[in-house]
Amino acid sequence: MTSAAVSVCNLEKRFGDFVAVDRISFEVARGEVFGFLGPNGAGKSTTIRMLCGILAPSGGSGTVAGCDIRAEPERTKANIGYMSQRFSLYEDLSVEENIDFFSGIYRIPKERKAARKDWVLRMAGLEAHRGERAAVLSGGWKQRLALGCAVLHEPPILFLDEPTSGVDPASRRRFWDLIYAMAEAGTTVFVTTHYMDEAEYCGRLGLIYRGQLIALGTPAELKARAGRTAPGSAELSLDDAFVALIGEHDRASGVDLRRVEA
Repeated sequence: MTSAAVSVCNLEKRFGDFVAVDRISFEVARGEVFGFLGPNGAGKSTTIRMLCGILAPSGGSGTVAGCDIRAEPERTKANIGYMSQRFSLYEDLSVEENIDFFSGIYRIPKERKAARKDWVLRMAGLEAHRGERAAVLSGGWKQRLALGCAVLHEPPILFLDEPTSGVDPASRRRFWDLIYAMAEAGTTVFVTTHYMDEAEYCGRLGLIYRGQLIALGTPAELKARAGRTAPGSAELSLDDAFVALIGEHDRASGVDLRRVEA
């Protein structure tokens, strides 16, 4: 049995004749901050839904926190935290009431609820806002509250699906400081993002395109590989590197780039 926090082998998802995720394989180490990137419709969200036990794979295998995602979907859900790009909490409830509600959802033991609530408030810097309705919080404060609620039950793995979408740069930076702190404490973080500066914060990145995992490595490794693909570009940005890697994949697959661009 693998000791990796996340391990998938030939994971596949089909919807009729359409292949959304095409036999991808990778591992994520415990305590790693792993970025999962790709264009819209590439298969990111479908992959995350399979890893979270929400969607059954059509083929292949995978484990998350030691749970078989095919055979143990409910156990998988109990061992992860999940935060989507949409604010998923209750805006008519106060900060404190949201925390209390999710404590019940996650079945936090009665003797632990007060301590976990205090931890979330401190971690998110929301002590002074505990009585305010979530609706009046800024985007950055809302995301911190959502993050705190996602980890109330102290899951070993946290899935973040574009968690800072629509948040200002300063708030995004503070949010990533929280992510780093959790990773240093041992939490594995699996994150999707469209922001290339955020991708640079990840220890490793996986690039999924048309359902296939076409590149895997550190940001520096992917930029170096793309530099070989696009000679003459001594210092590619990560954004340029991904464009080059996607172009390399299309050429290797026989895709007519002129028709794609048209």
